Amino acid sequence: MDNNREKIIFLGNGMLADYALKKLEQKFEIVFHARNKADLDEVCRLKKEDPSLHGVLASFGVMVPVSVLELFEPEGILNIHPSLLPAYRGASPIESAILDGDDEFSVSVMKLVKAMDAGPVYYQTTLSDLPIDKGEIYKALAETGAEWICDNLATLPEPVLQDETKASFCGKLDKSMSLITPEKDSAKQTLRKIVAFQGYPKPKYAFFGVNCIILGAHALKTGEKAFLTLKCADGQILAIDKVQPEGRKAMDAKAFLNGYKK
Repeated sequence: MDNNREKIIFLGNGMLADYALKKLEQKFEIVFHARNKADLDEVCRLKKEDPSLHGVLASFGVMVPVSVLELFEPEGILNIHPSLLPAYRGASPIESAILDGDDEFSVSVMKLVKAMDAGPVYYQTTLSDLPIDKGEIYKALAETGAEWICDNLATLPEPVLQDETKASFCGKLDKSMSLITPEKDSAKQTLRKIVAFQGYPKPKYAFFGVNCIILGAHALKTGEKAFLTLKCADGQILAIDKVQPEGRKAMDAKAFLNGYKK
């Protein structure tokens, strides 16, 4: 162990946290990984024992009490938030950006405060030319934010206050959203839902009366043939690449068609 490395308490869960943590571990010593509210007691104990510890958060899913935040003043706990704040404050910034048709995706490193995602911002950037792939977007934004922290934690700039008049909010995804409705939506809207709902709440559609999770799809190209398709409200066609029938393993469209089309 390199005793000269800066030490960090990390707070986070899920895909964004996983990608950020892998990057941070390359530069810092992670003395504790808090995953839930109960872990905050240990965060407090460690910080009081060693005031030099930094705090970094990514997708923690729990509001951190003021009593904890105050222990990390004046630097604060640095929050990697995947949006161009004050846009897309809340629980589903990446998914909301995908659903809104955004083609560029952003990340901010901000100081955590009591109000949701409202703290002053240390750093922001926007990434272009990312594939419309939920996993790739999560990875790129998490690594970009974490890499900035790796390069700048020792000499943080003065954070900039957010413009509250430009704030927008996004809520949590829930299972009621999962049903895909191509008869009401354009091909672009439908495909964006399929991408945004991967992992959770899982995009679902019934093919030949069989309830399925759609695991992959793309816009049908001119002259292309596909085994399984969806016709959308704008007349455009989506090719379904991979599905998971209810209670069964994932399979490609050809295997599904062979097994389920009557």
